[in-house]
Amino acid sequence: MTINSFRDLAEKAGAMSEKTVLAVVEAQDENTIRSVLEAAGDGITRPAFIGNSGEIRELISIAGSNPADYEIIRADSTAESLKKAVDMIHAGKANALMKGKAGTAEFLKAIVNKDNRLLTGARLSLAALYETPNYHKVFAISDVGVNIYPDFECKRSIVEHAVGMMVALGMPRPKVAVLAAIEKLNPKMPETVDADALKKMYQNGRIKNCIIEGPISFDLATSAKAAQIKGYDSPVAGDADLLIVPDIVSGNVLVKCLTGMAGATTAGTVLGAKVPIVLTSRSAETSDKYYSIALAACVGGFYG
Repeated sequence: MTINSFRDLAEKAGAMSEKTVLAVVEAQDENTIRSVLEAAGDGITRPAFIGNSGEIRELISIAGSNPADYEIIRADSTAESLKKAVDMIHAGKANALMKGKAGTAEFLKAIVNKDNRLLTGARLSLAALYETPNYHKVFAISDVGVNIYPDFECKRSIVEHAVGMMVALGMPRPKVAVLAAIEKLNPKMPETVDADALKKMYQNGRIKNCIIEGPISFDLATSAKAAQIKGYDSPVAGDADLLIVPDIVSGNVLVKCLTGMAGATTAGTVLGAKVPIVLTSRSAETSDKYYSIALAACVGGFYG
C-alpha cells in the first residue's frame, strides 16, 4: 500500500495483522490518552497505560471510554513507569514506547541508559513525516530532534534509518535530498562535504534501497519549477521523498515553518532503538500523536 496521505498511513497501520502493543509512559495526560484511545479504536494499537492509575482511569472515562477495557499499570513515579515499560519490552509484552506526561530529558535518559538494553548499537535519530497542501506527496525529514550537530557517520546512520522507515511505508527506493545552502561541494561548508560523501556512498552501493542527491538546496529538492529554471538535472529534484538536514537547528526551523506557516500535518518516531519510540511534545495536537502512533506501528513491523 502506497502512503499518499496520512489517512493512508492510519489505514496501513490498522490493517496490520499483528497489532502494536504500545507501552505509554506516564500516561496521565489528556491529549496522549485521547490519541491512544483513537488509535486503539481504529485497530492500530493495543495500549498499556503506565503511571498514575487513578488519573489514567479518570481521563479514559472523560474521553468516553471504559477503563476496564484497557490494561492500566500503576507506577508511583516517572522512574518506575519507565522501568515497567522497559520490562514489558524485554518480556515481549510491548513492541513500541510512547512518552506521555514524562519530561523528554528524563525519558530519553532511560532510553540511552545501557542498563535498560534498548540501544542496538546504532545512533538514535528522530524522523518525521509531513503532509502539506503545498507539496504533492507525503515526505519525511530527519534528524529533527535527537542529534545536535551530527558528524558524517551519524548522518549515514540517520539516512539509513530514515530510508528503512520509508521502505516500511511502501517506498522501495525513496529519493533522498541531503540539504545544504548550495549545490556544489565547498570545503568551507562542512554540510556540503558530508552530502557529497553520502552521495558517493550511494553511487558505490554502500548505501542501498534509495537514490541520494546532495548537496542540494531545499528549493531544488522540492520544486520542479525551481530545478527547471536553474537547469538542475536530478531524479530527486522537485520530487524528494526524504530530506536530510545538516543539524538540529536547521531541522527545527524547517519543521516549525512547515507546521506553523505551511499548515503541515506531522508524525514522528525515534529510530535506532530496540523498538520504535513515539516522542511527541506534551503540547502536540492529538492528531500529531495519533499519526505518530500509526507511524510507529508501521515502522515496528519493519524493524521488529
